[in-house]
Order: sequence, then structure tokens, then C-alpha cells
Amino acid sequence: MNAGNTPHDYDAIITAPFGAIGLRVQDDFVVGIELLAETLEPHAAPLPFVQHAVHELQQYLLDPARLIDLPYLTGGTLFQQRVWKAIADIPSGEALSYSQLAQCVHSGPRAVANVCGANRVPLLVPCHRVVAKSGLGGFMQGNPRGLAIKQWLLAHEGFA
Repeated sequence: MNAGNTPHDYDAIITAPFGAIGLRVQDDFVVGIELLAETLEPHAAPLPFVQHAVHELQQYLLDPARLIDLPYLTGGTLFQQRVWKAIADIPSGEALSYSQLAQCVHSGPRAVANVCGANRVPLLVPCHRVVAKSGLGGFMQGNPRGLAIKQWLLAHEGFA
């Protein structure tokens, strides 16, 4: 969990093989997903949208080919939104390098990596599918358990 966050900072906590998923919603939009390395007690606010979001994420954990169908808000600049759209278009089981993605959005790999790091809704904007030319690249802004979670997600989706 990020420093200062507690399980009660989330509208839902979903148990995951790598730990847990913290979910934040606003109205009927997902506004934050945090991939957590630690195991936390699952809970979900008794709101229809939260219950639906939990179901969608649990289904993804069972079947990585299943498209997660949730409305979300990313905010961000026009450039960030363009990069996040390109990331969201990467199919499950596939990956692009930072350089390939940079070519798609007419930018540089470092700028693309920075946008990946600013992503507030991983899994919906699956930045784990963006990798280095040789290796995994970064994930979760240097969180020491981030690469293990990225490896799990890629393996779960069948990316070799």
C-alpha cells in the first residue's frame, strides 16, 4: 500500500494471487486501482457500482482473456490520455515495448514511461503490457514488489 493508505481508503479490497487490489470509485466511475503486494481483508462498499466493479475485476482474475468492462476516469493531459488510449488498446497476452508505444503516439520512450507511471487505473489501462526492449522495464513507480506483480499479470495473460 502507498504510504498513508489504509484498507479503509478504498471502496473495495479484492483478494488477488499477488496480494490485493484496492479500488476507488467516484459516482459510477473507477478513479483508482492500486495493485497491492500485501494480503488484506476483502471488503466492498454496498453500492451497486462498487459490487459490479468487484465482480468485473474478480472475473479478470479468473479469466485474463475477459475484457474488463468498467467506465473509468483518468484525468491527465491530452498527451497522457493519448498514451493511455494506446495502452488500453494492447490486447491481453500481448505487449509493446516503450519504444514501440512511443512510435505509435509520436513521442519518446521516456515520455511514455512517465505516462505509464502516472496511470491511476492499472488493469483498465494495462500498463503492465508495456515492457522494455530487453526485460520487463519498470512498474508501479519503483515499488519493490511491483516487478513481481507485473510478472504475475503478464504470466496470467499468457505473455511469454
